[in-house]
Amino acid sequence: MYFRQIEDPYLAQYAYLIGCQRTGQALVIDPERDIDVYLNIAAENGLTIVAAAETHIHADFVSGTRELARRIPITAYLSREGGADWQYEWKPALPSRVRLIQHGDSFRIGHIEVQAVHTPGHTPEHLCYLVTDHGGGADEPMGMVSGDFVFVGDVGRPDLLESAAGVVGAKEPSARALYRSLMDFMTLPDYLQVWPGHGAGSACGKALGAIPDSTVGYERRFNPSLRAAQSGEERFVREILHGQPEPPLYFAQMKRWNKQGPPLLPESFLLERFLPERLPTFADHAETVVIDTREGAQFRAAHVPGSVWLPLSKSFASYAGSLIRAEQSIVLLCHEAQADLAVRLLWRVGLDNILGFVALSDYHAWSGGTVLDAMNTFTFAQALASDGLIVDVRAEIEYDEGHLPDAVSLPYARILTRLDELPNERLLVFYCSGGSRSAATASVLARLGYRVAMIDEPLEAAARLLVSEHAAS
Repeated sequence: MYFRQIEDPYLAQYAYLIGCQRTGQALVIDPERDIDVYLNIAAENGLTIVAAAETHIHADFVSGTRELARRIPITAYLSREGGADWQYEWKPALPSRVRLIQHGDSFRIGHIEVQAVHTPGHTPEHLCYLVTDHGGGADEPMGMVSGDFVFVGDVGRPDLLESAAGVVGAKEPSARALYRSLMDFMTLPDYLQVWPGHGAGSACGKALGAIPDSTVGYERRFNPSLRAAQSGEERFVREILHGQPEPPLYFAQMKRWNKQGPPLLPESFLLERFLPERLPTFADHAETVVIDTREGAQFRAAHVPGSVWLPLSKSFASYAGSLIRAEQSIVLLCHEAQADLAVRLLWRVGLDNILGFVALSDYHAWSGGTVLDAMNTFTFAQALASDGLIVDVRAEIEYDEGHLPDAVSLPYARILTRLDELPNERLLVFYCSGGSRSAATASVLARLGYRVAMIDEPLEAAARLLVSEHAAS
């Protein structure tokens, strides 16, 4: 059996390529939409992808299963579980290539058996997949592709249907369903490997580990959420719903797209290279966003007026998905060698309307004689002495643990939904832990016409000034 965990480090997402080396057939589970990644790996290993499966309707990235079914002759295995509200609506468009499966159903990829296990809680339709390598002589599963059900050190959060998708009243029933699913999970053999859908850095849990895989026995003993479940349902529900971070704004759109059928990408795509002289015009257009990916210090010192700063770091996709609307057009300012990566990351969070890019080599040759903006920066002392409104853009749980006096909490991941809470006439002074979230947020709010500044110091420099909501309560 061929087995490959394929990591997207920018979204902390894992897809799986599982192949039968005797027959050359392969299955991909939970692919992202830039499917050439999986096709290339399969080809390099003498495999042909004949099937794709999804663990659930994803909220954190655009699924590539429909993309694969459109491009190559595969069978797409999708969940039939969860009731009428959680069925895939794009099945009728490809009826011959979609097979709906439920708890206990199985299918084969060559000599490999894949069996579906219904594990509701994170979502109502969620499936895990038990994998048995009959070609290797096994008659019991060696591992479970657990999707967003069980992670290393955590479990899938049950609040997203309510907090991200707007299904009012779903949190507690989902938490109780998750508890029951975990009770079943803990009856599985200790040796069974657990291959999760995400690692550390994902917003699909609150304490995911950085180790890429685990076992049922290890998680039963050391996973805090499973240990809470072993103490009883009420404790588990209370603990799993407490302290979950705000979901990025784009999650709701991803949920809709993946249920209805994600838009298909062009079969060929050539990114246009623009002259830097066009940047001011692009940045001045209300429905076009210039994304500046340079180092933060460079952006703060001088940037095209109206451009926004999103570093091409592991947070790039999450920042973009939270701070840019899907209907806006995008022009990138980046190194030529990084343009393809930036486009892929934007595609993965549903930002498809990418007009082109300006290469940094061209920009540096042009920008010397151009009027550029600088970002207003403060120290913590200057911020506290100013008459500005201090805005903490970290997650609310971070704010509760310690924040500047009189600061208001507006997590960057949801700030575009709360603009009515920000006064137009007052200076807004943003801060976070290290400066990236606050700088990105400040650049977006400046583009919208707000007077902004950011605190250009790490939060630890103000440790003695912080007040805790826990102490206040």
